[in-house]
Amino acid sequence: MVEPVAADRPLWSPSPEAVAAANVTVFARQVARDWGAALPDFMALSAWARENPPQFFRSLWTFGGVIADLQGEVIVENFDRLPGARWFPGARLNFAENLLRRRDASPALIFQGEDRVHRQLSHAELYDRVSQLAQALAAEGIQPGDRVVGFMPNMPETVVAMLAATSLGAVWSSCSPDFGVQGVMDRFGQIAPKVLIGANGYYYNGKEHDSLARLRQITAQLPSLKRLIVVPYTVARPELTGLGNAVHWEDYLAPHRPGPIAFRRLPFNHPLYIMYSSGTTGLPKCMVHGAGGTLLQHLKEHLLHTDVKPGDRLFYFTTCGWMMWNWLASGLASQATLVLYDGSPFYPTGNALFDLADRAQVDIFGTSAKFLDAANKAEVHPIRTHKLPRVRTILSTGSPLAPASFDYVYSSVKSDVRLSSISGGTDILGCFAAGVPVLPVWRGEIQTLALGMRVEVFDDTGKPTKDKGELVCASAFPSVPLEFWNDPDGKKFHAAYFDVYPNVWRHGDWCEITPHGGMIIYGRSDAVLNPGGVRIGTAEIYRQVEQLEEIEEALCIGQDWESDVRVILFVRLRGGRTLDDALRDRIKKRIRDNTTPRHVPARVIQVSDIPRTISGKITELAVRDIVHGRPVKNRDALANPEALKLFESLPELQS
Repeated sequence: MVEPVAADRPLWSPSPEAVAAANVTVFARQVARDWGAALPDFMALSAWARENPPQFFRSLWTFGGVIADLQGEVIVENFDRLPGARWFPGARLNFAENLLRRRDASPALIFQGEDRVHRQLSHAELYDRVSQLAQALAAEGIQPGDRVVGFMPNMPETVVAMLAATSLGAVWSSCSPDFGVQGVMDRFGQIAPKVLIGANGYYYNGKEHDSLARLRQITAQLPSLKRLIVVPYTVARPELTGLGNAVHWEDYLAPHRPGPIAFRRLPFNHPLYIMYSSGTTGLPKCMVHGAGGTLLQHLKEHLLHTDVKPGDRLFYFTTCGWMMWNWLASGLASQATLVLYDGSPFYPTGNALFDLADRAQVDIFGTSAKFLDAANKAEVHPIRTHKLPRVRTILSTGSPLAPASFDYVYSSVKSDVRLSSISGGTDILGCFAAGVPVLPVWRGEIQTLALGMRVEVFDDTGKPTKDKGELVCASAFPSVPLEFWNDPDGKKFHAAYFDVYPNVWRHGDWCEITPHGGMIIYGRSDAVLNPGGVRIGTAEIYRQVEQLEEIEEALCIGQDWESDVRVILFVRLRGGRTLDDALRDRIKKRIRDNTTPRHVPARVIQVSDIPRTISGKITELAVRDIVHGRPVKNRDALANPEALKLFESLPELQS
């Protein structure tokens, strides 16, 4: 096992030269000129931005070179209302126009589909393809506000489709092709799309998977649909029999010659994306995000927090069913080259993504905490086998990044790299806590709180605390969702974020602000354990258990027991191992030694599978409901709903 770095020194620190050259340093000088602020370092900028969000976002607009008809005199109306603030009410812009800034021969998209497909599009080629599709959609009658959806792998045509739709002011939404028919209908069925763009199939784990059969079922259940556009991927020209009003991608584009795109400039809060909650407690909530707020949030995170420079190769391992795809696509606004990968990250070996990073000369390598943990357990050591010459930043999100994964990155991936754990959500299409290139990286911590947002940790009384508590944002910010779809009175939207602390966004994470000004996330607050009145985040237990080589993954819940709550830990073991008393004792001892006796589970139970949402996150709440004999309202929201049966009527939970 890798020995952790001493807690009193950072894992990585920026050089003075890197600090001076960072985008955020240049931005701080602009802010000082714009507003007469004294900002000697990043912490001063962070404090100023926290107290002056309107001025911060005005300066960000200029620094990010936002393309618009006008910005307007008013930065924000009703800033003291959350929800209810209106940012840049006089502005008119187009999201796609801000991403398609270049038309040169340098690469815009580099794509790899497992070991089967390698392709590249220049900025000029990307612009031309968007131009053709935008003309075709306009000829179809697509208007601002119409929904255009994708059932697509993470491939260039998906980026083209999103940009073409949004250039017209249409609203884009997508699902990845591993979604089942009901999972797609739970999402697209709510929003009545007019056009669906779907690939004929996809590759995963070395196998070819067909999507046409599901497309037939999906299109048959969408009465609003005027057109299905089928993208060839696993075959050159798919058979369209039984697909209704379907057309091949190339045939749809062919009548239209590339030319200047007639970008439709619309209000700042014009709808851009519809994103979805996991949907395990019912139909997924449809979150409507605005064009201007999404653009500013992503410019901030790419330019200031991630330090994206023109020409940087930006990679994030994601599917089109996860918000990180939308986040990645926005990298074009910072003039990055996007590196797209579709397929299994462990095919043909656990080095697949690191092979890509070498081959595509990736500068910023994004992945999930789950992948880093899995690579560690699979004994993947790219530091021995790969050069990764340009990788200067590794990003991780999706779940809290365990301290052991920090150790793994610096010992087994690359020693001289900035590891940025980031945390936020689909709810805001961005981060509440993120990395920054000018601060050290401390083991187990997210580097900093997001700029321009009053991020706090609240106790049960709604007061800021230096202890563990609820992650909140106490000021308005541009990427607050516009609304939930089909929620005309806003009750569902208000209940989701504002019913606990009035006028304050409650995100639902259990966390703590560190002495370094960063953050540690301990898991979802609705899954927090409460034995004997002591609140424990599930991630605190996972961080210990999953360091044991026998443990593939774990899931922890609180079981109501004898007028209290007891901790129950489920473990999936590696390589056909069996849980015995010796291993059970080792698990409990590790938890006791590294946390507190309150964290030690009353029961440790082996299971062969752990249920996950379609986006890949373990679902503690669904398991908790099953254990307590309550129904799981929407099993179709799970990637493996059959796994829930493993948790029904377990004898170990009866005593």
